[in-house]
Amino acid sequence: MFAIPDTFRKRMHELHGEEGAAWTEALPGLVREFAQRFGFVPEQPFSNLSYNFLLRAKRSDGHPVVLKASFMKEELSREIKVLRAYEGRGTIRVLDEDEDRGAALLECVEPGTPLSAIEDDAAATEIFCEVFNGLQHSAPTDAGYHSMKRHFAGIERYRERQSGGESEAPLPESWLENAEECLAYLISTTSENVLLHGDLHHENILLRGESQWAVIDPKGVVGDIHFETIQYLLNYEDRGGDREQVLHNRIAIMADRLDLDRRRIAMWGVARGVLDACWTIEDGGTDWQRGIGISERFAKYLNKIV
Repeated sequence: MFAIPDTFRKRMHELHGEEGAAWTEALPGLVREFAQRFGFVPEQPFSNLSYNFLLRAKRSDGHPVVLKASFMKEELSREIKVLRAYEGRGTIRVLDEDEDRGAALLECVEPGTPLSAIEDDAAATEIFCEVFNGLQHSAPTDAGYHSMKRHFAGIERYRERQSGGESEAPLPESWLENAEECLAYLISTTSENVLLHGDLHHENILLRGESQWAVIDPKGVVGDIHFETIQYLLNYEDRGGDREQVLHNRIAIMADRLDLDRRRIAMWGVARGVLDACWTIEDGGTDWQRGIGISERFAKYLNKIV
């Protein structure tokens, strides 16, 4: 039988307190129950567990699968809806699920090498564009996804804490205003709101077979298609040159291959950097300058193309 890693136990307690700790203690029983219901043999947990419990397993026919169990049942339910909406368009398949209990049996991608293993940044960005096109973003057919306004609610919460005098306000006012203006403009001028993965970056794009790629771990956000590029742009920012040059090169490829507006991409980046800073402060962190640095790089790029 597998063991729950101590690091994951500690993480769940830090995130969710005693309820998270109790949920973690109950995991072995939950896995045994679903092993019978879904028809798999448990093997070992993944080594890089963070917010969810992921277990390698095999079905009776020998096919590898993954059990995903989450304390945050609503988030897993939304992920399942997105995967089903995108089924046949480059995502992994949902094989079975119990959304009320917070568990899903998912396709295991083999060899599962992440896109980050390709160190040639131009080549990796070309693959990202292929995956992006394969998703065929379209209008959502179901409710329950996050709107762009809700996704960026961290900025509003920061404003509320600031106005209520609950905490210090370290973020530069000019960047807050910049982000709010970008958001207002982008949301009001979005011509079509489509279902986005919401977290489409290197580690969520895995090699399937020799040359195909599969997408995992969607968040489910409805909004401007240009926003789908942002999380990729925030990862491995200095791969292949300094950060400003890498950002310029990547956006050039994306704009060309995906027929996207460079200006809208840059404006989403400005807003996303400030959101990152707000999240950092909300979580008790001190490195909020990293988020502002993101906004600065996108703003610099924006000023060059306006």
